[in-house]
Amino acid sequence: MKPRSSNQRNHALTLVEVLVIIAILALVAAILLPGLAAAKRKSARVGCDNNLKEIGLAYRIWEGDNGDKYPMFVSVTNGGAMELILTGNVLVNFLAMSNELSTPMILHCPKDIEHIGTNSFAWLTSSNISYFVNVDATEAYPQMLLSGDDNFEIGGVPVKSGLLELSTNTPISWTAARHKFVGNIGLADGSVQQVTQSGLRQVVQQAGFATNRLAIP
Repeated sequence: MKPRSSNQRNHALTLVEVLVIIAILALVAAILLPGLAAAKRKSARVGCDNNLKEIGLAYRIWEGDNGDKYPMFVSVTNGGAMELILTGNVLVNFLAMSNELSTPMILHCPKDIEHIGTNSFAWLTSSNISYFVNVDATEAYPQMLLSGDDNFEIGGVPVKSGLLELSTNTPISWTAARHKFVGNIGLADGSVQQVTQSGLRQVVQQAGFATNRLAIP
């Protein structure tokens, strides 16, 4: 007895069908990938924004326990960072606030490839920090820079670590790193903003001080 043949026949894809499938997949990838890349960049910006909000909150909590003064205005002998941060030492400032910061990872911007984040305050160094500290920041001037992305350049030359003195006329701008010529800044009033090149210079001019001294990690 001969077995009955099935009405359904299995056959391999032809070359034309394979090429059509490949073309469709390539088209779908071309449509989706730019959107995925944009979403990733936005997520990184939001992450950096949230970091600075947490840092700003840590400052508020710290000053509430230390005579309404930020660590930059409290002596090292009293648990602050005043003497050392005047040399551009950002590390000592954030170590002074270690009890108020949830994790040292918030000191690292997700888009910063020059520094590496760490989960341990015991191992924290300036190489783990992405954000500057304004040595002169005070709540008396709520629009002053407090902290923010440190990827600055002046006259096209990237700023080095240490103490940076900015006058209202300093041609400071963002580098292309991290957020593509924009940056995130935290102000003394606790707010966080994303500003452009011109916005950065405007913030410096409206800070209330003729000179802003920024400690750069």
